[in-house]
Amino acid sequence: MQRRSFIKSLAPVVALPAILKPFSVNAFSTGGMLNAFLGNPPNDNILVMIFLNGGNDGLNTLVPLDQYAKLAAARSNLLIPESSLHHLSPKPVGLHPSLSHFKTLFNENKLQIIQSVGYPKPNFSHFRSTDIWNSGSDADEYINSGWIGRFLEKNFEGYPFGYPNASMPDPLAVQIGANMPLLFQGHEVQTAFNINSTEIFNVNYTPVLDPAPETPAGSELTYIRQIGSQIRNYAQSIINAYVQGSNSYSGYPGEGTNYLADLLKTVARLISGGMKTRIYLVSLYGFDTHASQVDNGNPSGGLHATLLKMLNDAVFAFQRDLEQLGVADKTLGMTFSEFGRRIISNASTGTDHGAAAPMFLFGTKVQPGILGSNPNLPLQSNEDDNIPMQYDFRSVYASILSQWFCLPTSETSQIMMDGFQELPLIKDNCSTTSIEELNRDDALSLRIYPNPMISYTRIQTSIPGGPTRLELFDPLGRSVYSRDMGKLSAGSYIWELYNDHYTRGNYYVRLQCGSYQQVSLLQVL
Repeated sequence: MQRRSFIKSLAPVVALPAILKPFSVNAFSTGGMLNAFLGNPPNDNILVMIFLNGGNDGLNTLVPLDQYAKLAAARSNLLIPESSLHHLSPKPVGLHPSLSHFKTLFNENKLQIIQSVGYPKPNFSHFRSTDIWNSGSDADEYINSGWIGRFLEKNFEGYPFGYPNASMPDPLAVQIGANMPLLFQGHEVQTAFNINSTEIFNVNYTPVLDPAPETPAGSELTYIRQIGSQIRNYAQSIINAYVQGSNSYSGYPGEGTNYLADLLKTVARLISGGMKTRIYLVSLYGFDTHASQVDNGNPSGGLHATLLKMLNDAVFAFQRDLEQLGVADKTLGMTFSEFGRRIISNASTGTDHGAAAPMFLFGTKVQPGILGSNPNLPLQSNEDDNIPMQYDFRSVYASILSQWFCLPTSETSQIMMDGFQELPLIKDNCSTTSIEELNRDDALSLRIYPNPMISYTRIQTSIPGGPTRLELFDPLGRSVYSRDMGKLSAGSYIWELYNDHYTRGNYYVRLQCGSYQQVSLLQVL
């Protein structure tokens, strides 16, 4: 096996607990690592990713109040009383009752909500959709690298050779209580270090070293020991940061009562201890709420409410801790999930796999507010109806790379394997537009007539000018028609859309021009 292939196969299975427990390290040596510094991103900003595992129900997380009557018809057994929701003025939306601290962060201008994030042809398998979100691929494209892995591999050139070094002594990325190797897989190497449990910080290790024989096999053994030494050095750097770091906020949930809070508390302590790690990933499990999503007779309670309460308390304590530690301005938090849930509820007081759902970004440097508009629900939803995407999740990723890590557009497009819509996510950094500008009602207009469509319909629009794309989404939220118009001048246009033997149902027309977009309901007969 070639050395590069060996590293590529070894790195994904590295787990810190196995390194830190007492054991004989017969394959490790004390040989020093190369100290050449080979590259670095433009700043030292940190991204903390929270994966909501199972598919979060966006319609009960962020309730569109202007669609409340339609929700009452579609999911009466899940509908949260409007008076119990946390209203986010001036938008007609309400946060779930369990997200009271998210309302506080919203009022403090430390929260951005991105409406209806998904991708053009959603896959309803947990495993496949998670891979799509992690790799940044199209739904029908299978690739073996992740968007974070490509970012880190691109910006820390030559990794793992020459690392750790004086400029980057710590792991590039750390997973704590999560397991997403594809997210961190580069074209050649795995870039993340995996911590299975926070209990490892109470464990010591005593390596035992044997000399390598002076033979050809010994030469290869020395090489393996070099990789092992790198692993051990990273383990020690994490422990050192944990020991040197601290938590300043006293309002975390009690240890063992909220495992997400325990994980984020550890992340805050590592950051305060001086870790230069750029990406952290933690997970909150249990969002696959096919049954018992709410309590019978109490839609504000139940499994989903419990999970959102854990998220609410953990994120708020983490954000307060970062602020008191003085590291909030360089730390951005983000939630994501593999898909949303269906519009209509099922008979088990739950929801089935869906398409688009909101994402949350939090921190002192986010552009605060709500990006996008409320989803326009059908008057009568059925079991096939989904929320179509307003924003491609890869637009969120690309905008984080360009605005938070300040990468040039050419590099962002290379990492994301295409160019994507620029979204206003970050303030006072590398952002080029504002959330207020993108939310303008008069920037782009969309009128569909006749509606319902029998044989054809007309799309009448006024656009600000720029690369323009027209899409049609079926009831399941899948793109069934797409047309790139090229770069159009500002002005008014009319296009015809024909019924290409589409099944009857509730469809959506999505028009994007540059960074602006609009989605409108179209009924097909």
